[in-house]
Amino acid sequence: MQHFYVLRLKRWKRLSVIILFAFFTATFLWFERDGAFSLFDKNEPVALTKGNANESNIALTFNISWGEERLSDILNQLEENQIQATFFVSGEWAERHPDLVEQITDQEHELGMLGYRYKSYLDQEPEQVRKDLLQAKEVFRKLGYEDANLLRPPHGQFNKEIIELAEEMGFEVIHWNVNPNDWENPGTQKIIDFVMEETANGDIILLHASDSVKQTEDALKTILPGLKNKGFQFVPISELINQAHAESELIE
Repeated sequence: MQHFYVLRLKRWKRLSVIILFAFFTATFLWFERDGAFSLFDKNEPVALTKGNANESNIALTFNISWGEERLSDILNQLEENQIQATFFVSGEWAERHPDLVEQITDQEHELGMLGYRYKSYLDQEPEQVRKDLLQAKEVFRKLGYEDANLLRPPHGQFNKEIIELAEEMGFEVIHWNVNPNDWENPGTQKIIDFVMEETANGDIILLHASDSVKQTEDALKTILPGLKNKGFQFVPISELINQAHAESELIE
């Protein structure tokens, strides 16, 4: 009799694990549709994480929230390799460095925003987030970029409410799926190896151009020609979105 209860308990545990796994899979599943990846629950958009896996297009993105020493060298390398990237900048940084914002757009790179202050939206109330986004939007408008609608939430942290709020305000939320954590300065070769090994069709690569990043510039000397030699085509995020035809959906 004791053996029967133990056996029954084991079966119940297995069943519970299966049910639990199915629940979390339905809630946080990575979904592939038309080759494009996003997180989903129902039928509402969320952050674009990857473009069309059937196309060789990839997007190179840079975050900038402070400093001015690294950007020019990075822009020079992009120009030398004839690569268009997407730069996500905070409104506060853009306000302080309008000349650098102009340098980015003059070289035909795409401009996105990181909100106004680079502070996690998960640590703020919805109205605070709304205020931050409105402030960033106003800065971009004054600088002549009122059509900028690509948003990367600070630190890449967001939830369903933030996504809904951003979309309500006309933003397209952009995440990433290749991140070598270059801001930690792990070593030039480690950055190179990670990006070269992990990048695949449709990927969105996250790098940084703030002053704290000391190894990215040297890593790009290998990464940019290296990825082109592997057959990848660099495109701005907006083009990746159009080609992906991604149906992004919300997570709970």
